[in-house]
Amino acid sequence: MARKENALDLGKFIDKGVRVKLSGGREVQGVLKGYDQLLNLVMDETEEFLRDPEDPLRTGSQVRKLGLVVCRGTAVMMVSPTSGTEEIANPFQNAEET
Repeated sequence: MARKENALDLGKFIDKGVRVKLSGGREVQGVLKGYDQLLNLVMDETEEFLRDPEDPLRTGSQVRKLGLVVCRGTAVMMVSPTSGTEEIANPFQNAEET
């Protein structure tokens, strides 16, 4: 029987920075220290990006330091590396909307 490959291999992100979006809209960033098959994540040096008070759908520039956290796998929506990524303009947003 062939070994089943995971769709998401987080092993390459251990001890590296990751940004995680959670259900409910919260976003955190920190150093991935561990994970399991249920996608429970252990992160250190974690910061939470606080919501913009004027637009609750966007994250503001304020952060809150959390330290060592465990993110439950059922709440994890997205995991992305912090190095090698950059923010770009939304190509689907009309110029009139900005």
